[in-house]
Amino acid sequence: MKFKAFLTDNGIHLLEKRILPVLERIGRAPHLYLTPDHIFFLHNLLAADGLHSVAQFRQQSLFHDYRISSQNEDRIAFSVDLVLLHRAFRSILSISRDPAAAAAGFQVKLVKKLPPNSTQPSPFLTFEAKGHRSAVVHDVPVSKPLSRADVRELHLALESAQEMPTTLLRVPELNPLQSFVDRLKNLGDVIGVTVAKYGDLHLQICNPLVSLGAEFRKLMILGDRANPPEEYLGVNAQKRSEMSVRRGDAMTVQVSVKHFSKCLQYNLAKPDCAYYGIGPQSSCLVVIFHFFQPGTRQTDKSISLHCRLPVLDPGSN
Repeated sequence: MKFKAFLTDNGIHLLEKRILPVLERIGRAPHLYLTPDHIFFLHNLLAADGLHSVAQFRQQSLFHDYRISSQNEDRIAFSVDLVLLHRAFRSILSISRDPAAAAAGFQVKLVKKLPPNSTQPSPFLTFEAKGHRSAVVHDVPVSKPLSRADVRELHLALESAQEMPTTLLRVPELNPLQSFVDRLKNLGDVIGVTVAKYGDLHLQICNPLVSLGAEFRKLMILGDRANPPEEYLGVNAQKRSEMSVRRGDAMTVQVSVKHFSKCLQYNLAKPDCAYYGIGPQSSCLVVIFHFFQPGTRQTDKSISLHCRLPVLDPGSN
């Protein structure tokens, strides 16, 4: 089992400045899953409940001279402490301005070493950077790599997590939605989310004393869509939500405000838009964050972030 690669400048800054600080907010110890084509940070995918989070990168967006081999179809997975991993990236950046270090490259590899006061070797991700006058070697302890059976289970969970809802709504302005959840999350523990094929996204937080909501209308639709009835435009937001569900043109679920707020932490990575959808049989709420290629409105397919939120109520469709 071998893994060795050199970090690109883009990979170092993308992970250190934007991705790792956000992933730490999702959970401290995800699985790092390495394949010949992609790198994944997977939070909680092997758990039956809780928030599932997937951060996916094409290997070329983070590394060059990427080499991986294992007896499990060249796939390797292990758990890693993100706080320690982030610290290693900061160490690398400490000499990143040294031309000699930049010329030599910043290497990361999976190794076995003897920890202090131990007689048994343990796995580490080792980061190496060599400058003109200094060098940095930073070891990050990781878990024992997963067995063939466990890697297969993780891979199947990943495939399941990547199944797309039949209707997705694109929210281009993320701050208003974030502000709504931040303002109202102390009012209740449950938020209702309705995704309508008319291009409308409805959010509602309720408690015994008050019910407050937000509506995002005429959003771009991917997948199944429908035309609203004539009477749809003449009623308020709550009636519109109820009407679309009653007609079978919308799905609605209730999810934990805590999970929803944690999912929105991905906004700190500065995605350009997000897509919201509900899984088959109202099984989960799916939120997908997309980035654009610099200077364009084209989706950067080398990186994607998405979450699956478990439902607290079966909902209706």
